[in-house]
Amino acid sequence: MRTAAGREEPAEPRTAGALLVVGDVATDVVARHTEPITYGTDTAAEIRTLPGGAGANAACWAAYSGCADVRLLGRVGAGGAEWHGTLLRNSGVRPTLIPDEEAPTATIVALVDAKAERTFLTDSGAALRLCPADWSAGLLEGVAALHLSGYLFFSEPSRELAGLALADALERGVPVSVDPASAGFIAALGVDRFLRETAGAAVLLPNADEARTLTGLPDPADAAAELSRHAPLAVVTLGAGGALVAESGAVTARVAPVPAAAVDSTGAGDAFTGAFLAALLSGASPVAAASAGCRAGAHAVTVHGGRPPGGEGTRP
Repeated sequence: MRTAAGREEPAEPRTAGALLVVGDVATDVVARHTEPITYGTDTAAEIRTLPGGAGANAACWAAYSGCADVRLLGRVGAGGAEWHGTLLRNSGVRPTLIPDEEAPTATIVALVDAKAERTFLTDSGAALRLCPADWSAGLLEGVAALHLSGYLFFSEPSRELAGLALADALERGVPVSVDPASAGFIAALGVDRFLRETAGAAVLLPNADEARTLTGLPDPADAAAELSRHAPLAVVTLGAGGALVAESGAVTARVAPVPAAAVDSTGAGDAFTGAFLAALLSGASPVAAASAGCRAGAHAVTVHGGRPPGGEGTRP
């Protein structure tokens, strides 16, 4: 298996039935403010620096949800590799982190208002500098499912790596899931190109805004049905509204939401993704897996940051 100089490899031997996540690892600066932001002056806020990234968060929630072997491939700034690697291992994830000497770890400023809604300011940093040299088909040894963070498709080098990973997985018969990640970035890249780049994926996991962007259809149910013609299974998350499951061109289930007292919605979609994939990998039906995802998403909004309880790892 090819390796990159300085790569952090999983310490334990690999076992069958693993979930491999390829995606972004980030440092989140979460600012919770109870009053509206006042432009041009101060607004009081509670600010914490936490580990994040859609790919890393999803991996941690998959492990938290019972998946015994979760692996993660990502790229981080060299200075943050030890901190992020330690926290991922503490969360039950076996990371392969590529230290980048030229770019810092991706950083996301999450502005969380009194309703727990978040707005992101994103510096992708090292995360989207993953490149074909960082990939090896050997990473799929013992892997039963591959998950690709949609953020990979919004940069040339990481998009090329995602294409290689997708092709190698399909050649080996490993099902692939994709979280489209960002309606804004999809629009900038182009819907047709995003759908072309993700062709062959077995599962799409967009939120309602991403589903609308990808299809041009205003109704999330119509959008879910349309996306399930692109991939056999499309599961659209609706936030506090639950989720829609669509298969082969039709919505087959509406999964009820799980009530929660929300304090921070950062990472709720990642929690859904991780729990959904863990359940699906264990043999659950798509509907049961979506129910597990909704429970995890409801849990996620009751904690600060995007990681499961006990794995938030506030940076000193």
